[in-house]
Amino acid sequence: MPYKIPNVVESGTFAGRAQPALPAVGGLLLRPWAPKDAPAVYEAFQDPVLQRWHARVADSEDEAREWIEGWRADWTEERTATWAVVDAATDEVAGRVALREIVFSDGQAEMAYWTLLRARGRGVAPRAVTALADWALDVVGLHRLELYHATANEASCRVALKTGFAPEGTKRSAVLHEDGWHDMHLHARIKGDGAGAAR
Repeated sequence: MPYKIPNVVESGTFAGRAQPALPAVGGLLLRPWAPKDAPAVYEAFQDPVLQRWHARVADSEDEAREWIEGWRADWTEERTATWAVVDAATDEVAGRVALREIVFSDGQAEMAYWTLLRARGRGVAPRAVTALADWALDVVGLHRLELYHATANEASCRVALKTGFAPEGTKRSAVLHEDGWHDMHLHARIKGDGAGAAR
């Protein structure tokens, strides 16, 4: 029995092309991860602030390198799409931005991001999120991007609001962190909403 509603985006959209590099304002570039970035990933996951909001830790640069290989494979398999956020002039890694839980047929994905401790306070996350959201909605053709964060993670909430992700509600006791269950704020940006202020 055929579906009455066509796919919003066809599968194969990522697998059929190389992962692009995406420019972001203020001299940032979103590019595919490379094995040489393993020290930066390992460094990021030694930060207690970042560890608080993540379920995994990297025990070595070799483990971080395995993660990177997994992120690269995920692009081809269309599970997630993950970019290193780097200084366009020096190629120094400042953070990560990603699309997770991609469902092309429904035109939806979830936004994820983090920044290295040394890169915080410079607007890296808002600029990277804006660049990726614009590309996902306007170029790829996704319809809806969701962004979740623990209600206690005020910095992540600021990023969501700055980048045009409207607050939609609270998911009670939705994610288990190391210190227990957390309520999660749900934000979303819909195609046509317009970008946030991070330009």
